Amino acid sequence: MSLFAYSLVIFILATAVATVLFRDVLSVIIVFGAYSLGMAILYTFLLAPDVAMTEAAIGAGVTTLLLLLTIARTTRPTTDALRERIHVPAVVVVGAFVLLLCTAVLPDMYPVGSTSTPVWSNPDVTQHYITETYEQTGVENAVTSVLAAYRGFDTFGEAVVVFAAGVSTLLVLKREVFA
Repeated sequence: MSLFAYSLVIFILATAVATVLFRDVLSVIIVFGAYSLGMAILYTFLLAPDVAMTEAAIGAGVTTLLLLLTIARTTRPTTDALRERIHVPAVVVVGAFVLLLCTAVLPDMYPVGSTSTPVWSNPDVTQHYITETYEQTGVENAVTSVLAAYRGFDTFGEAVVVFAAGVSTLLVLKREVFA
C-alpha cells in the first residue's frame, strides 16, 4: 500500500476515535461526516466506486444532513450534560474485540492488487468475466457489466433502497419546512 493509503487509514481511525471522544453533538456530527467521506475515498482507492458513491451519498451526505437538521429542530444538550466518566468495562471489551479482530484478520489479508488473492485462484471464472463480459453484455467495463448484467437484480434492489431513502428524506424535509 502507498503512503496515501496509510495516511487515509490513519485519518479514518482518528476521526472514528474523535467521534467517540468528543462531547459536543455538533462536533461529533461534523467529524462523523468527515469519517464517512474518508471511507468513501478509501473505497475509491480500493477500486470499489459503487460502494464509494453509496458511502459518500448516504454516509457523508444524507446522514450528516439529517443529523444536523435534527439538532437544529431540537434542543442541543450542553457539553456539561454529556460529560461522563469513561466506562472502563466497555473500553476493555471494545479493545479486546479490536485486538481479536486484528489478530484474526490482518495475517490473512492480501496486498491490494496481489495476484495471489483467492479471486485469482480460480482462473477459469476470472478469465470468463474478463474475456466474455463485453461480448455477452456489450459493456466495456468488467465491474459495471457484472453489476448491471450478472448481478442486475441485486443492483436493482440496492437502487430501490437508495431511492426509498431519498424519497423518505425529501418527505421529512418537506414536512419540516412547512411545519
